[in-house]
Amino acid sequence: MKSFEGQTALITGATSAIGQAIAAALAGRSATLGLIGRNRPALRSLAEGFGQRAFCYQADLAVDGDIQNLTRQIQEDFDRVDIVVHNAGVISTGRVENASVEDFDVQYRINVRAPYLFTKILLPLLKSSRGQIVFINSSLWLNARSGVAQYAASKYALKAIADSLREEVNADGIRVLSVFPGRTAGPMQEALYASNRTPYEPHRLLQPDDIATAVIAALAMARTAEVTDISIRLLQRPSDRGD
Repeated sequence: MKSFEGQTALITGATSAIGQAIAAALAGRSATLGLIGRNRPALRSLAEGFGQRAFCYQADLAVDGDIQNLTRQIQEDFDRVDIVVHNAGVISTGRVENASVEDFDVQYRINVRAPYLFTKILLPLLKSSRGQIVFINSSLWLNARSGVAQYAASKYALKAIADSLREEVNADGIRVLSVFPGRTAGPMQEALYASNRTPYEPHRLLQPDDIATAVIAALAMARTAEVTDISIRLLQRPSDRGD
């Protein structure tokens, strides 16, 4: 598969399950990484596995000042940005009558406002490199079930941003991809299963590497084409259905 040598890739939520998988896949194809997250020790530990091509940036994406400082540091460290992967996200569950507006505000700031602002600031660098932007969304954006109204609304908004942005920046040579994974094994799903008091069986879920494989394939595609949306769901095997 295509090498990304000479390209710089920024990944938010880099220490999460999907973030780590995408970072590892890009590092394995010689990209230089900017790993972004809230947990500095976890970022450093992750970066150590990628050698000198990985840089760490601690930031809370719910705080505008952190985003401004982050982008300022990135502009100092890199003269180009080729790939931005918006992977950071949070989820709070609860029925509309019980869920707090404060939880809704946090999900809006991290799941919607942060990727919007981060992209807005980085667009000059992305235009100069004819870069690529990836929004890791969720399969819930289209089929919201009970208890996830706030989260699903934030992901619906994120898709709208990606679709509108694509129409604006394609002429500059920038490609925009939205990825809609189903339930993927990792700490977020583990916490959700625990809150629902149901057994967490990660082998029955999508794996982070599944998502990373799809993302890398889209990023590596020849510039004659653009993948706009990828929906990824678990393959239902006979054993899963109880047959």
